Amino acid sequence: MPLGSFLRSRWRSSSRGAGLVADGVVGLVARTRVPPNALTVVGLVANLVASASFAAGRFAPAGGALLVGGGLDWLDGAVARAQGRASRLGEFLDSCFDCYSDLALFVGLLVYYAHNHRFLYAVLVCVAMAGSVMIGYARARSDSLVAHGAKQPVDGLDRGFWERPERVGLVALGALTGRMAPVLWLLAIGPNMGVVGTLLRARRRIRLLAKQQASETSPEATLGGL
Repeated sequence: MPLGSFLRSRWRSSSRGAGLVADGVVGLVARTRVPPNALTVVGLVANLVASASFAAGRFAPAGGALLVGGGLDWLDGAVARAQGRASRLGEFLDSCFDCYSDLALFVGLLVYYAHNHRFLYAVLVCVAMAGSVMIGYARARSDSLVAHGAKQPVDGLDRGFWERPERVGLVALGALTGRMAPVLWLLAIGPNMGVVGTLLRARRRIRLLAKQQASETSPEATLGGL
């Protein structure tokens, strides 16, 4: 068997195995009837613990707490769907808590670098914090504008990289390996570049919608409808 085919088959097998394990964990937690919102709250607490650990310079425990919080962030939605409790209110609560969790992590890092008089890294944390907030806002706002213009929900759009799992995963990796400096550079540049990309995609889609609406309301289109 060629090496590429062998690797692809091994990847598919490992993915199926991981999916079965994940489904088993979700099913086990769902059977306990624990409220999904409780998992969301505990995930926020785990991120606050990580923030306090960052502020104290205890990066390895912060990375561990981040992994716990990230796992709960994935688990709450899956458990809600398994229990039939998924709701828009739960999604909204989860999004708000995720935003607070992100901000708390960066505040913890900012306190640490400011306390140790590392001005450059404190600035990088601030820039990364701005990018983390703005990329989520820009994507949600652009989807809302496109959906409003098209008068129908927006579904299946390419979200791109730098979503929250990628950002949190990078911070956890930097904390656990003691390589936070390159992570901060990545987070200061990547998400903000993602915001620029979102602005360009939104401009293209909004202009396309404007042209479609203009053609629908033109005199020629009105006479054709008569």
